[in-house]
Amino acid sequence: MQNELWRWSAVELAAAIRTRTISSREATTAALARIAAVNPAINAVVDVIADEALAAADAADSRVKQGDATGPLHGVPVTIKVNIDQRGRATTNGVVAFRDLIAAEDSPVVANWRKAGAVIVGRTNTPAFSHRWFTSNALHGATRNPWNAALTPGGSSGGAAAAVASGMGAVAHGNDFGGSIRYPAYACGVAGLRPTPGRVPAFNPSATAERPITAQMMSVQGPLACRVADVRAGLAAMAMGDPRDGAWAPVPLEGPAPARPIRVALAPRPFDDVVPAVSDAIRQAGRWLADAGYAVEEVTPPHLQEAADLWHRLVINEERRFLLPAMREHGDEACQRCMDGHLDYAPEVDADGILQGLARRLSLVRAWQLFLEQHPIIILPVSHHLPFRDNLDQGSRDDVHRMMDAQRSLLAIPVLGFPAAVVPVGVVDGAPVGVQIVAGRFREDLCLDAAEIIEAHAGMPLPIDPRAP
Repeated sequence: MQNELWRWSAVELAAAIRTRTISSREATTAALARIAAVNPAINAVVDVIADEALAAADAADSRVKQGDATGPLHGVPVTIKVNIDQRGRATTNGVVAFRDLIAAEDSPVVANWRKAGAVIVGRTNTPAFSHRWFTSNALHGATRNPWNAALTPGGSSGGAAAAVASGMGAVAHGNDFGGSIRYPAYACGVAGLRPTPGRVPAFNPSATAERPITAQMMSVQGPLACRVADVRAGLAAMAMGDPRDGAWAPVPLEGPAPARPIRVALAPRPFDDVVPAVSDAIRQAGRWLADAGYAVEEVTPPHLQEAADLWHRLVINEERRFLLPAMREHGDEACQRCMDGHLDYAPEVDADGILQGLARRLSLVRAWQLFLEQHPIIILPVSHHLPFRDNLDQGSRDDVHRMMDAQRSLLAIPVLGFPAAVVPVGVVDGAPVGVQIVAGRFREDLCLDAAEIIEAHAGMPLPIDPRAP
């Protein structure tokens, strides 16, 4: 297996590099060779950084030889999404007009992963303006789902999910405003984590203005990987503080032990459009958790529909004012058509309506926190359907509305501000299917603990070679 180091987990690689069983150069060379072998088929990594990565790997090996302290990702090959700043690389965000926007310094996530010893081998694709559940753009082209090229790899972190699913880097960076970590993880059959807002510092030094208020409240940075343990390591590395983000909170990664048995609220069909394969996956996850000693019962958390509606009411109406002008000027045809679908789906509200929505949000959060007092873990669908056919958002109005409806369990969580992990449960008709695990604020540890139990039973064959439609 030493000639297939791209198959190793991040935790395995870091341990072997630390003990000098293997070198970071060997691990990095294997990752770069894997990118050369499979990336032409799926186009997940759109900026390969071979020379810089090998130099970083050699530096990592030197520190090990010198006996220096090492971080959780020391010497491990990783990828970064093209919508955050990485010194010396273009922060394209999938937009042709931004192809020459070269970052002068690292964003906090990149800086933190470098401090943890990670070796960045490339940058991954995103739709234009990172605003679709599909990953293609006029600058970098289309990313394909390695399980089935006819299906979406998810978006907007579709490149990140497809990369780790096919062995191109052990951990990938992504971000999530409306499902952009969780849905690609689901579509590509890998693990992903949307952390609590404030857990991971965020800031793009190249930005010319601060993010609008809903992005400040709901957008987060997080890791994706084939293994839950690697997601945990990626989170630990990226969650270090950075003074450039005043919203970062110094909260321990491990919280107090909850009362046993941990009660789990299972919601296999919170909406009428949940397909049987998704409901079956949630019930299977519940059985595995019950076998592990959790107290599992079927009960739906409160106000899911209202929370999902509030995402559109707040986010899309804010985007009408801030993002839409730039998208109309610089966006490609697919991203504009996608935005038109959101504008059609979301009711237009004025400034008073947005303020009322922000006030109502606190009531929804309170109701969920009271629910989580009784059920510290909630298992929900990621999407109500199996992964969509690629570019479904370019279809008819009915197609788009059904697609939006199917993502209500996905969209509710950013409004509420809770962490959520995604873990695969199995494969149905050649498509991965997984579940969303939600816990209380800053209890990513509870999400990941449950995800590791599900992962151990699911036994997904990851990473995979890209497959034909």
